[in-house]
Amino acid sequence: MISERVTGSRVIRTVLPAEAETVAALHARARATYYPDGLPDDGLDWAALWRTAVERADGHVLCAVERGRIAAIASFRVPEGGSADTVKLFQFHVDPDHWRAGLGTALHAACVEQWQADGLRAAVLDVHVDNRRTQAFYARLGWVPDPEHPPAEGDHHLFLRFRVPGE
Repeated sequence: MISERVTGSRVIRTVLPAEAETVAALHARARATYYPDGLPDDGLDWAALWRTAVERADGHVLCAVERGRIAAIASFRVPEGGSADTVKLFQFHVDPDHWRAGLGTALHAACVEQWQADGLRAAVLDVHVDNRRTQAFYARLGWVPDPEHPPAEGDHHLFLRFRVPGE
């Protein structure tokens, strides 16, 4: 498991349970950027959900820390009922103040490194249909539409798949 990866002033490491509120706030700032009418109130306690994700024994929550502040987050695990060799990237967010600085690419590389270490062969995710910037980011990294989950009329998310490079 990745415990810490240092590159210059950037550290990629595992999120701590005490950081759940910080992570939830970053998550909200990032999500708000692709909702034209503002972030909808979904009634969820995101800090509690992030704390649960961090504490899961079967999952990983990584963060990119830039100059001492969490600036990007990623949460992934093999989902219940899913293929044992396929991981789901449940959350991946970069603080909007840090876009286009390479944080997302560095954090994605750390995720791929962990997936390789875990012997996984594929990764899947879903992305909001209106989030074109993020769709382009994933396409640059090799994510493609998931043939097992084609979009249906009225879907608010697109399903993408990534082949984890092998040795």
